[in-house]
Amino acid sequence: MAAAARARVAHLLRQLQRASCQCPTHSHTYSQMAVSNIRYGAGVTKEVGMDLQNMGAKNVCLMTDKNLSQLPPVQAVMDSLVKNGIRFQVYDNVRVEPTDTSFKEAIEFAQKGAFDAYVAVGGGSTMDTCKAANLYTSSPHSDFLDYVNAPIGKGKPVSVPLKPLIAVPTTTGTGSETTGVAIFDYEHLKVKTGIASRAIKPTLGLIDPLHTLHMPERLVANSGFDVLCHALESYTALPYHMRSPCPSNPMMRPAYQGSNPISDLWAVHALRIVAKYMKRAVRNPDDLEARSHMHLASAFAGIGFGNAGVHLCHGMSYPISGLVKTYKAKDYNVDHPLVPHGLSVVLTSPAVFTFTAQMFPERHLETAEILGADIRTARTQDAGPVLADTLRKFLFDLDVDDGLAAVGYTKADIPALVKGTLPQERVTKLAPRPQSEEDLSALFEASMKLY
Repeated sequence: MAAAARARVAHLLRQLQRASCQCPTHSHTYSQMAVSNIRYGAGVTKEVGMDLQNMGAKNVCLMTDKNLSQLPPVQAVMDSLVKNGIRFQVYDNVRVEPTDTSFKEAIEFAQKGAFDAYVAVGGGSTMDTCKAANLYTSSPHSDFLDYVNAPIGKGKPVSVPLKPLIAVPTTTGTGSETTGVAIFDYEHLKVKTGIASRAIKPTLGLIDPLHTLHMPERLVANSGFDVLCHALESYTALPYHMRSPCPSNPMMRPAYQGSNPISDLWAVHALRIVAKYMKRAVRNPDDLEARSHMHLASAFAGIGFGNAGVHLCHGMSYPISGLVKTYKAKDYNVDHPLVPHGLSVVLTSPAVFTFTAQMFPERHLETAEILGADIRTARTQDAGPVLADTLRKFLFDLDVDDGLAAVGYTKADIPALVKGTLPQERVTKLAPRPQSEEDLSALFEASMKLY
C-alpha cells in the first residue's frame, strides 16, 4: 500500500475512533442554543426608535450601503429615529461582500463616533459590518486578527460587553439578524473568513417583510439559495455529540456545534418554506406572501445554522467569492467583480451532497423529498444522486449559471480553490464525511458544470 494511502486510512480510523467515543472528554456532550430576540410584522420598522429610546440610547450609528441609503427601508428607520428624538449618524459606505479593509473603515468610523447603540439596515454585508464595528469599538485595544477565526486569526473568545445592536434585514437570505457570525473577504489570502461568537449577535432583529419588495429578482434568488444551503448543511452536519474535543469551559464552546435536535426543527421548517415559496418570490416582485415567508425562512434557517453550523458548500464558497476574476452578477449595483455569496454557495451543492450522503443518507433523502423528489423507490445508497438531481432541477428552474465555469473558473483554478478552502476548518470539519485535498479537487471539478 502506498504511503499516501496508508496515511489516509490512518486518518479515517482516527476520525472513526473520535466519532465513536461519546465520553465528555472527547465529545460535545451538550448543545447550546443562542439567538437574537426577533420581532416580525409588516411595518414593524417604525418601532426601532422606541426600542432605542427604551434602551437609553443617546448617540446611534445607522449603518447601511449606498444603494439602500436611497431606498424606503432606510428612510423608514430614519423617520422612526427622528420621531423618537434619537440622535444618529449614518454610515453608508458598507461594501457588498465586505473585506477586512471595509470592516476596518467602518470600525474607524464607529470608534470616532463614540456611539452607544447601532442599527444595521441591509443584508448580511451590512449586518456583519455593523457587528464588527460594535465588537472592535467595544474592544479598542484588540488587534484585528484577535477575534478572526483560526487558523487565519487567533480566534480569541469575546469577553468584553458590547453595545446594543438592532438589525433590520432587507434581504431574504443570510439570517445574520439571528447569528453571532460576521463574514468578510481577507484580501491578503483572497479567501473569506469571519468572526464567530455568540457575543456579537444582534440584540434585536426587526423582520419587516415590506422591505423585501425592493429586492430585484437575482438578489431574491441568490439570497434564497443561501437559505437553502443554510438549512441543508445544518441538517446534514456532523451531530453535536460526535464533535471533539469537548471544550474545557462553556465559554470555549464554538458557535457552530453540529446538527442538534433544536436546530434540526428550524432547518427543516425553513426548507419546507423554501420549497413552497422561493420560486414565487423570485418570479413575482409583488408577491408579498411569498417574499414574507422567505424573509421568515431566512431567520428560521439562521437560528438553525447559527447554532449547528454549515459545512462544505459554505467552506468551498469562500474562495469562489474571494478569487473572483471579472464576473459581475446581474441586478447587483457594485463597482467590483462579484460572485454573490448565495450563488457561490449553491453552485457546489449537487457535488457536495452527492459526496456527503454516504453519512446519514436518510437525512439526504428526507431533504430531497421536501424539495419535491419522489423517494418512494429510492434506496439509501441513492441518496446523494437523488438529492443532487433534485437540486439541479431547482437551480435550472431558477436560471442559475451553469456551474463554476459560467462564473469564470477553469480546471486550472482548482488548486487555488482548494488552497482557499483548507483554512475554512471552522466549517469544513462539520461536514459529516472527512475530506482530503483530492476530495476537494474532485468536488470543484464536478461543480464546473451543473447541467
